[in-house]
Amino acid sequence: MSPASLGYELGAPANSRDGAPVAVLLHGRGSHRGDLQGLRPGLPEGTVVVTPEAPHPGGPWGYGPGWAWYRYIAEDRVDEATLGESLEALDDFLAGLAEILPVEPGQLFLGGFSQGGTTSLAYALTRPGRVAGVLNFSGFLVDGPTISLDAPSTQDLRVFWGHGRMDPAIPFALGERGRRRLRDAGVDLTTGDYDIGHWIDPAELADAGRWMEEISG
Repeated sequence: MSPASLGYELGAPANSRDGAPVAVLLHGRGSHRGDLQGLRPGLPEGTVVVTPEAPHPGGPWGYGPGWAWYRYIAEDRVDEATLGESLEALDDFLAGLAEILPVEPGQLFLGGFSQGGTTSLAYALTRPGRVAGVLNFSGFLVDGPTISLDAPSTQDLRVFWGHGRMDPAIPFALGERGRRRLRDAGVDLTTGDYDIGHWIDPAELADAGRWMEEISG
C-alpha cells in the first residue's frame, strides 16, 4: 500500500536539508488533512511536516463532515477495532513516508491534537521504537486491552503532553490520569499545562518545539 492510501499534505520549508526532523501530525475528530499544517512555523527550523487524513468518515458517528481516527465511547475508552484500523493504516503510511519526502528524513516524530494525540500515543505504545517521540496536544491515553504499558512498549519512549486546564472536551483530570499511567510505566514524559480550553496555545507550541530540539540534538 502506498503512502497515498491516506490523503495527506506536505509542508517542507525551503531550508530543509537531508537529516531534517519529520513531524507527522494527526488532526482531531471531524477535521481534515490540512488542519495542522499551520503548526509548522512553531516547530524547529527545517522540520518537514506531513499531515495525513484519518481513514474513517466522521459523519456516521456524528462528528461532522470531516474524518476520525476512531469511534469514541466515553472518558478514556474507544472502539478499539476502529482505532486498530487507523493504526494499521498508519503502519502503511509511515512505511512509505520516505517516498514522498523531499529530503532524506532524520528523526521521526508522531503527534497530533485531540484524537490525533490519542492515536499517536496508541501507535507509539503498540509499535515500540518506531518513532523518536510523541507530541500529544490535548489527547488522552486509551484505557483498553490494545494499549500495553509493559516494559518493551515504554522503553526509550519520549512524550511531550500539553493540555489545557480548562479543556471541556478532554478534561484536564482525564489527561492527568493518563499522565500518571505513563509516569508509573517509566515513560520519559514532559508536560505542559496551560490556562486554555480545547486548542493549542502558542506557548504550548513553543514548548513542544524546544522539546523536539532537545531530542534532535
